[in-house]
Amino acid sequence: MTQTFGATSTTDDVLSGVSLKGKRVLVTGVSAGLGVETARALAAHGAHVVGAVRDLAKAEHATDQVREAAAQGGGAFELTALDLADLASVRACADRLNAQGTPFDLVIANAGVMATPFGHTKDGFETQFGTNHLGHFVLINRIAGLLRDGARVVNVSSAGHRFADVDLDDPNFDHTPYVPFVAYGRSKTANILFAVAFDARHRSRGVRATAVHPGGIVTELVRHMAPGEIDAMVSQINEQAVAEGHEPFQFKTIPQGAATSVWAGVVADADAVGAHYCEDCHVSDVIPDDQPISLVNPGVRAYALDPAHAEALWTKSEEMVGERFA
Repeated sequence: MTQTFGATSTTDDVLSGVSLKGKRVLVTGVSAGLGVETARALAAHGAHVVGAVRDLAKAEHATDQVREAAAQGGGAFELTALDLADLASVRACADRLNAQGTPFDLVIANAGVMATPFGHTKDGFETQFGTNHLGHFVLINRIAGLLRDGARVVNVSSAGHRFADVDLDDPNFDHTPYVPFVAYGRSKTANILFAVAFDARHRSRGVRATAVHPGGIVTELVRHMAPGEIDAMVSQINEQAVAEGHEPFQFKTIPQGAATSVWAGVVADADAVGAHYCEDCHVSDVIPDDQPISLVNPGVRAYALDPAHAEALWTKSEEMVGERFA
């Protein structure tokens, strides 16, 4: 009997009884929060986890628990340098991994930034779109040859994709007034669309890609928000929830937040999650673009899963990074 998991399930819950010995996993952003917990849970069950991070010194300190879990669970853990806001760093990381030539069974594109002040990556892209989407777009495509048949790619997106669809005419806000959460929404929609397009290209050999919303969790991701801004957002959300007869919003713990990434990566049926968006350890329902929905209600906007839209973003992304991928 297949066990059912939900919003309060943790990484340990979804991996209970699962052995990942012999599996190799790449996780980006393992210097804090969800990335550390994701790596810990996988290593604790025997996986060899490669953590890709911008700040190696910070990650060395933050991942002591990952090494302990690996030692106890028969897994392994190592770090490699990756700055998603610098395509030279992204390409160097991919080159190192390709030179090693060791295949991966799973890639979890977990790293990201949220609601940053207006700025640009080293390559001139708007910070959130460049970091959250384009950096992973180049990395994952460049190491696609290392993905074993049957491997999976999990893009960590967000319910924040509902803030905005991608803008293929003005991805860098050259002509659009910059709003931090609109930019975040664009990048998180791009994460989902990238999964859809990547899945279409690689499913013939059993490689599936999906996107996940971890839920509301307080991590270092909120460091660019003003003091009290989160509380104000939660108060507004709860006022709407009460008016609609729903339960008040509650933040997840970090182990609960990382559970959907792990579930989608190694537990869920590949055909069920491939080219879909998941939350609370299940595949989400599609919400029509014209139907009202609050930030905390479940569901994914239709525009984020549209295959033609995904192809258009792929083409635009190739144009922006100056590189074409199969």
